[in-house]
Amino acid sequence: MRSLIQTLLAPVAWVAEKLGTRREASRDEPEQARVDEACESLALYQFWSCPYCVRVRREITRLALTIEIRDIRLDPEHRRALMEGGGKAQVPCLRIEEGDEVSWLYESSDIVDYLRRRFGA
Repeated sequence: MRSLIQTLLAPVAWVAEKLGTRREASRDEPEQARVDEACESLALYQFWSCPYCVRVRREITRLALTIEIRDIRLDPEHRRALMEGGGKAQVPCLRIEEGDEVSWLYESSDIVDYLRRRFGA
């Protein structure tokens, strides 16, 4: 039942997210290019109707970040990668690649805190 409700509310959540979130970060072009380059090592595993994922996506928009979004419900390969790398199919999960090491950060509040610390609040 919960999945049905989430599915039905997904379009509403998407519209609210797009209309209700504005970029608050303001960077000059070279700084934004550095931030974009740093974001290439990040990927957010999520699905569109998850309210915790909406929270993280709104923060990504607010901070003007270009993080790849990987939907585990739409792409079985993303779900498999999350299970193999992170150990569970829980979303949201931020994949962080630093050199040869990959870490998986779960929990929306932890992800938002990480993004604010790394890219400014």
